[in-house]
Order: sequence, then C-alpha cells, then structure tokens
Amino acid sequence: MLMCSFGTAPGALLVLPANRVTAGGTPAANIMDNIPIVNIPTFVMCMTPSNPMVASATAAAMGVLTPMPCIPATAAPWAPGSLAVLIGSMPAVTSACTLMCSYGGVITVTTPAAVTVMVT
Repeated sequence: MLMCSFGTAPGALLVLPANRVTAGGTPAANIMDNIPIVNIPTFVMCMTPSNPMVASATAAAMGVLTPMPCIPATAAPWAPGSLAVLIGSMPAVTSACTLMCSYGGVITVTTPAAVTVMVT
C-alpha cells in the first residue's frame, strides 16, 4: 500500500508481472514501476494548491482550499531503491523508497507486500 502526503486515501502499488519476480506471492516492483495510473494509483483527492486543478477550484471558492480528484504526476523513478536486490536489471522498491509527485507530494510505501525476500 502507498500513501501520498497530499492525498486523502491510500492506494495499492500496481505491478505488472513483466519481470516474472514475486515477493510474498505478488509481483515485485522495481524503481521504474512509477507510471501514473498504470503503477501509481489515485489517492482519491489531492489537497495541494500546487496542483492546477486544486488551485483553480480554490480560487473559485474564494480562497477556501478545495480538494480535487487526484491524478498522480510522477516522472522520476522511486528512490533510492535496493542496493542488494535487482528486479529486471533495476533496483527493487523497498519500504524505504519514496516517489515524488510533480505537484510536491511525497509518495511512500506504508505497507509492503513482502517483509523479507530471499536472494538466491
């Protein structure tokens, strides 16, 4: 599960099984699993004025912060990624990773799908 610092609800990281690696029975994520809507879900409503839709709605409401539907805007990969585990030739996403939204939000892993992964 993930949460954005400006979102109103958590969302599940969506990982396509392209790399054929699982952890705890679910497909494991690498740092390039950062595509909005494909991998990064909506966090229901966005509450930051740096989001143009929120800014516009807030201006229309005479300055009262007006949350609008969240559409994640992630461009960079997860950071820092695992130094020890590679998935599809890329570092694995760990519970210590964060992902930046272009509107200023910080997306974090709140509940990892797997606690440990055995490396062979």
